[in-house]
Amino acid sequence: MGGHTLKLFHVSDVHFGAEDPAAIAWFSDCVAQEKPDAVIMTGDLTMRATKDEFQQGGDWLRSLGVPVTLEVGNHDIPYYWDPFRRLFSPYQRYAAVEQMIERPLELPGVTVVPLKTTARAQWRWNWSKGRVSPGSLKRALAMITEVPKGNLIFIGAHHPLLEGGTTGTAKTRHGDAALSALAEAGAHAVLSGHVHDPFDIPIEREGRTIRMIGAGTLSKRTRGSPPAFNEIRVENGRFETVPRTL
Repeated sequence: MGGHTLKLFHVSDVHFGAEDPAAIAWFSDCVAQEKPDAVIMTGDLTMRATKDEFQQGGDWLRSLGVPVTLEVGNHDIPYYWDPFRRLFSPYQRYAAVEQMIERPLELPGVTVVPLKTTARAQWRWNWSKGRVSPGSLKRALAMITEVPKGNLIFIGAHHPLLEGGTTGTAKTRHGDAALSALAEAGAHAVLSGHVHDPFDIPIEREGRTIRMIGAGTLSKRTRGSPPAFNEIRVENGRFETVPRTL
């Protein structure tokens, strides 16, 4: 990499439909001024998964003018009051953002691998919680085997795989086992959203350290902290997370 510093912006839970226009304008300004190499958006782009919200969100992400990868959050799947659409055509409204969804990013020294943690239906009451299906994990692990040697591997997911000490919880099914498998495969960090508060926690797994990094929210649905996103600086195979708050 020869001393090249890579800058990534990790943003989450914008919730178009309940977005905070000031926070969105602030983020757009930061992107325009600092020109990050990519934006990793870890889900809940919309509030109610309507076509208009996806259109607004897609227009906004495209206006940033940098490569974007987008995870699908629980709010991005049609709600419970529309069970037919939720189960049979949950993605038809995504036209505006289709190109960005779960798009692996290949950057100098860093690869971002998507991991889907949303489920259309689960055997429990609260479907907003996370779940790593065997298929999602298998896809992510397969992508990891293709990563150029020496690259840092960041996993993009909507739900934290373990609880990060935040008020909001993800209670991700199979998250613990997934974290071990990803650590063993060589992943360096799992980037997530959902709980609306930032965190960065090193976890020891399989003799390696994997970091769980959570971004705040750019919506009005703030919890413990004001609107925020993460700046991730990568240099010479090392990285640090700087939470940026409005």
